[in-house]
Amino acid sequence: MLMSLEAPMLAAFTSPGPLVFQLGPLAVRWYGLLIATAVLLGLLLAMRLGRRRGIDPNLIADLLPVLVAGAVIGARAYYVALEWRQYQGHWLDALAIWRGGIAIHGALIGGSLATVLFCRWRRQPFWPLLDVLVPAVALGQAIGRWGNFFNSEAFGLPTELPWKLSIPIQNRPIEFLNAETFHPTFLYESLWNLGVLALLLALFRAASRGRIQLPAGALSCVYVMAYSSGRLWIEALRLDPLCLLSDPPFCQGGLRMAQLVSLLLICGGALGLWWLYDQRRALPDPALASGDLNP
Repeated sequence: MLMSLEAPMLAAFTSPGPLVFQLGPLAVRWYGLLIATAVLLGLLLAMRLGRRRGIDPNLIADLLPVLVAGAVIGARAYYVALEWRQYQGHWLDALAIWRGGIAIHGALIGGSLATVLFCRWRRQPFWPLLDVLVPAVALGQAIGRWGNFFNSEAFGLPTELPWKLSIPIQNRPIEFLNAETFHPTFLYESLWNLGVLALLLALFRAASRGRIQLPAGALSCVYVMAYSSGRLWIEALRLDPLCLLSDPPFCQGGLRMAQLVSLLLICGGALGLWWLYDQRRALPDPALASGDLNP
C-alpha cells in the first residue's frame, strides 16, 4: 500500500462557547471569569512591585475599585462615542454594557484619569504609582484577551495558517460568510502583551539593582510605546475595528481609530522618555551641589 505524500490537515482551534456553566438564571461566562482573574493577579503583581518601590500595598488595594470603575466607564464611553450611529434614538442601550462593546484604549484613558483623581485625593505622586501599575495592566490584557476566544470575536482576516481559528457562521462578517478559519488576533495580542510584561519586569528589576536609571514615569512611557507598537500591526488584521466616518470591515474612506491612537501613544511615549532623561541630565550632580566634591 502506498502512503499518501500529502501533509495531514491541521484542525483549527474552535471556541467551546462563552459559558463556563449555567444553573437556572445564574450564568458564569468565560469573559467575566477571565476579567476577574486578570484583576486579581494584576492587583497581586502591582502590590508586590509597589512594595519594592516603597509604596504601601494598601494604597494600591484602595485604588483598585476606583481604577476598575474608571476603566469600565472609559471603555464603554469610548466605544459608544465611536459607534454613536447604532445608539441614535435609543441612547439607553448605551448603558447595556453586558451586551458587549468596550474598547481597551478607552479603558486606558478612563483608568488613567481615575488614578490621577485618586492620587490628588490621597495626595500621592502619580507617576511612581502608575509605573507599578502598568506591568499589572499588561498582565491583565494578556489574560483578558482570551475572553475574545470564548466569545468568537476580535478575529482577523481569513487564513489557512496552522494556528487558524474556526469561527461560527453567525459570528462572521457578511463579507466572509464563506470563509471558515481566521487569524486569531486575540492570541497575537495576548502573546504580545506577555512580551510587554516581560520587558517591563526586566527593566524594573534592572532599575532595582541599580543597573539602569528609570526616572518616575519612564516605565509607563515604555509600556504605551511597546503595547501600541503591537496593536498597530494587529489592528490591521482585524475585521471588527472601530472606525471614524466609515464602517468595518476595512474602514474604507476612514481611519482605524486603534491605529491612530496607537501612533499618538508611540509618539507621546517617545517624547515622554526624551523629556524625562533630558530633564535628568539637566539636574546638577547632587555631590557637587552639596559641596562634597572639590572642583
